[in-house]
Amino acid sequence: MDRLRPRERQVFSGFTKAEIEKMEKLLKESGEQLLNREFCQKIAQSFNRSSGRAGKPIVKWAEVHSWFQNQQQDARDASKNMHVLPKASPPNRMDGISQMPQEDSSKAGERIPDLSELEFEAKSAKDAAWYDVDMFVAHRFLGTGEVEVRVRFVGFGAEEDEWLNVKKAVRQRSVPLEHSECHTVKVGDVLLCFQERRDQAIYYDARVLEIQRRLHDIRGCRCLFLIRYDHDNTEERVRLRRLCRVR
Repeated sequence: MDRLRPRERQVFSGFTKAEIEKMEKLLKESGEQLLNREFCQKIAQSFNRSSGRAGKPIVKWAEVHSWFQNQQQDARDASKNMHVLPKASPPNRMDGISQMPQEDSSKAGERIPDLSELEFEAKSAKDAAWYDVDMFVAHRFLGTGEVEVRVRFVGFGAEEDEWLNVKKAVRQRSVPLEHSECHTVKVGDVLLCFQERRDQAIYYDARVLEIQRRLHDIRGCRCLFLIRYDHDNTEERVRLRRLCRVR
């Protein structure tokens, strides 16, 4: 199965007004074709060849894909009119109280905290990457006393649900770093990094090994961060726009 899972949120907001207008028009006309990789690549290429993008950052196909996915998700959420299961928070991570669907009734009296306004991300056991959580479908208590939740990822159906350990694989959604927050990143920090390869564009945890501080310009932060991905120990130099603060 295709392991590509672009997240609901991308660290990119540099579309021009004309580009947004074009994508809004395509959104009304093209339906499911919008999430096709080749379709998004063609749109990104047309934007990058346009005179209106001169002097601006290059648009990547994953950023176009993410924009369409966000718009479609917003439309689905609005149509549901809140008729969904609560987005429950894992135990021992947030305050507030709510019930999640019970998978194991052996501890039915226990409650799972809930703050439905918060959003979460979960680490897939299939590829060690982090994806946005649509909802927590159920939970169960293990013999060790630990809790697992059945996670449904944004943009994926029930067939892609996974049982994940609450403490090890679920957390509040990471926040994209702004250019003005560059100075807060330190060597040794663990951040969420957007990794783009030819066959995938997903997020992994990474540790900052080295920082090359540079003067910012009209484009924002120009510093370079040497990071090492936790899942495979590979290293890469990236810019701030690809990093998110882990909460």
